[in-house]
Amino acid sequence: MTTPVRRAGAFAALCTLSLAVPILGPELSAPIALVLALVAVAVTDGPVFDLFAFPDDYAEGRLFGLLTFILAATTLGLLAVNWSLPLSIFVGVVFLVGYGSLAETLARTRTDADILQTIAFGAVGSVAAIAGQLGARLATDAPLESAFPVVVFLAVSGTFLAALLRDVLISYDDPIVLLTVGLSLWLLYELEPTIDVAGIVVAIAITIAIGYVSYALGAASIAGMLTGILLALLTIVLGDYGWFAVLITFFGVGSLSTRFRYEQKTDRGVAEENDGARGSSNVIGNTAAALVAVVGFAASEADLLAVDPDLFLFAFAGSIATALSDTLSSEIGGVYDAPRLITTFERVEPGTDGGVTWQGELAGIVGAAAIAGMSYVAYPGVGHMGALVIGVAGFLGMTTDSVLGATLEGDLLGNQSVNFLATLAGALAGAVLYAVI
Repeated sequence: MTTPVRRAGAFAALCTLSLAVPILGPELSAPIALVLALVAVAVTDGPVFDLFAFPDDYAEGRLFGLLTFILAATTLGLLAVNWSLPLSIFVGVVFLVGYGSLAETLARTRTDADILQTIAFGAVGSVAAIAGQLGARLATDAPLESAFPVVVFLAVSGTFLAALLRDVLISYDDPIVLLTVGLSLWLLYELEPTIDVAGIVVAIAITIAIGYVSYALGAASIAGMLTGILLALLTIVLGDYGWFAVLITFFGVGSLSTRFRYEQKTDRGVAEENDGARGSSNVIGNTAAALVAVVGFAASEADLLAVDPDLFLFAFAGSIATALSDTLSSEIGGVYDAPRLITTFERVEPGTDGGVTWQGELAGIVGAAAIAGMSYVAYPGVGHMGALVIGVAGFLGMTTDSVLGATLEGDLLGNQSVNFLATLAGALAGAVLYAVI
């Protein structure tokens, strides 16, 4: 059986062949993909089989891992040749996954620290993605210098998404990672992000620094850190630093509230799991609606949607106001006795889904007001009425979370699903109130 390093090296070398598409053209590169697919199907033993085989392939007697990877890469290649997926993104993503995986595998032989393995994947994957995109652009005589900031943005965004997916899935699922990252970067490219070299360097440095600090302080797991960095980077580039200020207010205040009387909340059984470290599901549940709003804003700015961009700004702020309001309500209210079920007002045990205290409700209102205030400062055009809209949207979203917790959570919905629906309600409330007022 081949070593993981040799297999990762073989896959990385195979990924380099993706440059054949922009260099040779689809007509001459298609036979290469066909031959590789035939090898994956026909070879059942011997040195080639040992070189590319994953452990599960030995049980099946077929190179299914290699075959699915080739099919995934070929699918992206076909989208690049026949649709509007840029060839540079196709090559960049293949390089990212191939060489990033090799770096992570090499790091695994030297350290058991998951964070160091993730850093190795991120650093090498980003460089490989940049090199792949620039190589494809050079082969097709596409502009290089003017496109460099966007190339870096796509490479880094794709790397964080790939690292997150690999953390959630397993290393054998690289075909899924390849397709997901490729299609995601295609969407980002169509949004026509505008940023210069200095801007993208600063944005990357800020988001990585904040993400790593959150991990080092125990406020986020590796997956939570990756999710937060990716969301923050997209928020800065597709929105601006005002959007980022609103987002980081939620992350900062929310993390501090998690530590509030943590031992007491642990004794009551209402503390956040994993010593308060937020995982990817928690971050996504609280910020997925906000991410959709950021993408919607960028799409409207790029004239892909005939919608007032400010509508998405208020949706974004409303969802974040909900997230912080609900977080403070739960983290602060959880240390007080005599909660009441929000639907019937009967007394329930602390930690009961849908149970609220007046202290928690007050803390939630303060959280919504904090996001409203930050939005007012970041965007003077929001005005007093706009800030009120955002605060009300946050309160309505928090209340939605409590009602869902009392009625559907546990039997039909999980906690993160409730968080998502609540922040979605806050986003819709913000957008609707903005449109009406």
